[in-house]
Amino acid sequence: MEMESQEELRPYLFAIAYRMLGSVTEAEDVVQEAFLRFHEGHVEPESPKAYLATITTRLAIDQLRSARARRETYPGEWLPEPLVEDDALRHAETADSLSLTFLHLLERLSPVERAVFLLREVFDYPYEEVAAIVGKKPDNCRQILARARSHVEEGRRRFDVSREERDEVARRFIAAWEEGDTESLVELLAPDATVYGDGGGKAPSMPAPLVGAERVAKALIGWGGQATARGLVHRPAHVNGEPGVVFYGPDGRAVWVAALEVAEGVVVAIRSVLNPDKVSHVAPAS
Repeated sequence: MEMESQEELRPYLFAIAYRMLGSVTEAEDVVQEAFLRFHEGHVEPESPKAYLATITTRLAIDQLRSARARRETYPGEWLPEPLVEDDALRHAETADSLSLTFLHLLERLSPVERAVFLLREVFDYPYEEVAAIVGKKPDNCRQILARARSHVEEGRRRFDVSREERDEVARRFIAAWEEGDTESLVELLAPDATVYGDGGGKAPSMPAPLVGAERVAKALIGWGGQATARGLVHRPAHVNGEPGVVFYGPDGRAVWVAALEVAEGVVVAIRSVLNPDKVSHVAPAS
């Protein structure tokens, strides 16, 4: 396989691995291992893309099995590592399947369910190919997919909002947050708005999600004040294709990334990542 084609395939393989694992660093490691195995295997498959996708998916399943045990003892909420701005756009095969909202939902699935769901629903693999990749029969994969769809749909809000609408709601929301305007924030939050915070035990976070427009609005204003007092600056950004905010420290490094889930003209959830290990890959403020 020529180097040029390898570099062309890398974003595609990363797209699979990242959606499987919700981790930038782990996904990059899996893709690197897949290329190593490809070159060391001394095989010439008819389709290097299909062969590498198979290796990547199987490695990701194994990685996720070991990761799930760690996530069960993770301090507080576990959220995926965010992709900010150009990173997200470069790796996005389909925007909806890249959002933190969607990836957070995928945590409900077992590793094999997640693989079957992603390969079939996002990457449009035929059942026969999905079955060969995960080592199951096609009929079994249909049953696995039905079960996975059910788990995902349970937590999915049914709405269709244009990017322009989401960005406008986010713009007004961030402006109200900056101004410390509790009343306007409450109006822009769903009654059951929820904040999920991931500090990983290494940054301030909540032991459980915070629910309710009034509580969320007051907490956000309090956190914003603390961020300003620490010398942090913030900028609107697209986080995994969703509107969001990135807070940067005095040295320009990202320290806090928040993605806003918008539906029907209001913010319904905020996924807030403060674990320094999960934001270290985010490009510094320019």
